[in-house]
Amino acid sequence: MSGCCDPHGYDEVFSPRFARRQARRYRRRGLGRAERDMVEFLAGRGVAGATVLEIGGGVGEIQLELLKLGAARTTNLELVASYDGPAGELAREAGLADRVERRLHDIVEAPDQVAKADVVVLHRVVCCYPDYERLLGAAADHAGRLLVFSHPPRNLAVRAYSAAQNAVLRLTGHSYQSFAHPPEAMLAVLRDRGLTAVHTHRGPVWHVEGLERRAA
Repeated sequence: MSGCCDPHGYDEVFSPRFARRQARRYRRRGLGRAERDMVEFLAGRGVAGATVLEIGGGVGEIQLELLKLGAARTTNLELVASYDGPAGELAREAGLADRVERRLHDIVEAPDQVAKADVVVLHRVVCCYPDYERLLGAAADHAGRLLVFSHPPRNLAVRAYSAAQNAVLRLTGHSYQSFAHPPEAMLAVLRDRGLTAVHTHRGPVWHVEGLERRAA
């Protein structure tokens, strides 16, 4: 019930049916283009023995791939419970369930209740959250070494599509809205937290930004 418990309406869109569909897609096709780029960027910087924090990781496909590459443990923070069942099934099928922790938690509202990690991942998340500054600021503060995030391109076509989608959602009584935040402003938040942009991927649907915390 999203009205009082979920003011952003996430559970209206990211339902158990949606989660099961995402899990089936990963089983059939593996990672998508943007996800592969994110994993390859992190693997190129080294993930062996690393702790991974993913904010809004859905069914956890990126986490599973990083664990297969040698990451030590992953923690997933979610705002809806619908992903937990399918994510647990995928982790058990991969024999990795004992290295995955899943929590219902908003890192923006309670950042001190989340441990820092070597690697922080945000895929298809920033465009769903109204306050990108607080979200990315909290994410950066928890990234010990690397952070990678994705966002839609902020061109006229995407902005028009987002506006139309949001209008339809409002007309049909849904509270969920998507956002096309300015990419340079998002990167500025991360730079202000000591991260340096070292990787960019420009896909047709998702752009990927990879950053690292360089030693002083």
